[in-house]
Amino acid sequence: MSILQLVKYDGPNNVFAWKWPNQSLITGSQLVVNESQEAVFFSGGRALDIFGPGRHSLSTKNLPLLTSIVKIPFGPESPFTAEVWFVNKVHSLDVKWGTPTPIQVQDPKFGVMLPVRSFGQFGVQVENSAKFLFKLVGTTSRFDQDSMGRVFKGLFLTKAKDTLAQYVINKKISVLEISAYLEELSASLQEKITPTFSDYGIRLLNFFVNDVSVPENDPAVVQLKSALAKKAEMNILGYDYTQKRSFDVMEGAAKNPGAPGTVMGTGIGLGMGMGVGPQMNEAMGGISTRLDPRSSSVCPNCNAAVPAGKKFCPDCGTPLAGEPQKAAPVITCDKCGSPISQGAKFCPNCGDPYNPCPKCGTDLPREATVCTKCGYALPNPCPFCGTPLERPGLKFCPSCGKQLTKKCPDCQTDNDPKAKFCLNCGTKL
Repeated sequence: MSILQLVKYDGPNNVFAWKWPNQSLITGSQLVVNESQEAVFFSGGRALDIFGPGRHSLSTKNLPLLTSIVKIPFGPESPFTAEVWFVNKVHSLDVKWGTPTPIQVQDPKFGVMLPVRSFGQFGVQVENSAKFLFKLVGTTSRFDQDSMGRVFKGLFLTKAKDTLAQYVINKKISVLEISAYLEELSASLQEKITPTFSDYGIRLLNFFVNDVSVPENDPAVVQLKSALAKKAEMNILGYDYTQKRSFDVMEGAAKNPGAPGTVMGTGIGLGMGMGVGPQMNEAMGGISTRLDPRSSSVCPNCNAAVPAGKKFCPDCGTPLAGEPQKAAPVITCDKCGSPISQGAKFCPNCGDPYNPCPKCGTDLPREATVCTKCGYALPNPCPFCGTPLERPGLKFCPSCGKQLTKKCPDCQTDNDPKAKFCLNCGTKL
């Protein structure tokens, strides 16, 4: 006597299609289809019958197409051969996608080539079970979220590259500002990808671009951010690149008193040669006086500049004694541009912590990797204990012993230890 079977599938929601391992079935066996599932019977490469949620007794009455094809004998417990596929039709909203390699895009604002990475997630639902199994699943016995990510990886890369290029080039949006358009990018990509998914019997519920970024250690990115930091510094202090070059020449002349000509002559010549005008010449004359340590001193009471040879401060009248003091370099806050006094740990105007360059003392942003003034390469701090890492490429912190990289289980890419998603393939870490 044949043994009746219970045909059902109770797997996880991340599996879209699963094949019942036994092709030998018996009439009278019970087929159990859970909610949000469909069971599809195949024979000879054809989808013959589809069963919805509920309990079904396999018989010649509810398998009319299969009966006509495989000639199931009349009577209970008759054996027959067929493939049974369970298709999960639940809404799956956390399928990951990502660009495995950076996309080279020319920034329209700065004219440099920048590598761009993008990743996110999307939601799908199997809409046509037969079409989905025919076109996508094939002869495999299981099709899950990872399988879908691999199959459509080329589609994501092509569409993401085209859409990013359209926004950057046609709409003149800088790569460094593209994050403000993530919602528009997501809607545009969903519109372009939806027809392709529909061809495979899949309904695209939503599509999200979670991040568009550039690698922080790429030479082009480092150089561009350094130039932007210098430009911001000049804007805060109120001068342009031509004036800065003039200041540099005058400062160099002040530090070399034996050079031919005077600092004033050099400054005036540069001002006239560059067409800066009389106002520029006057500004250079004042700066040349402050740059030359032999021509001025500093009042200990009010910090006013005192001409050389004077015994009293012209501003407050304080008596001066001893050798003239060299004017201390002015350090300004990197956020608000206010002066920071020596020994201070915070900006007196905005309260931002003072983060000095170890070489020249310039206040730098916390995320800076290179000093914007002297070009000194700053050691990266340990993300756990803050100890400066003098040598790049370390895998463990020499101070606290914590691991400094997190390896992606899919593509083996080294990521930041606190990263939640792989920067290369978008896999959740």
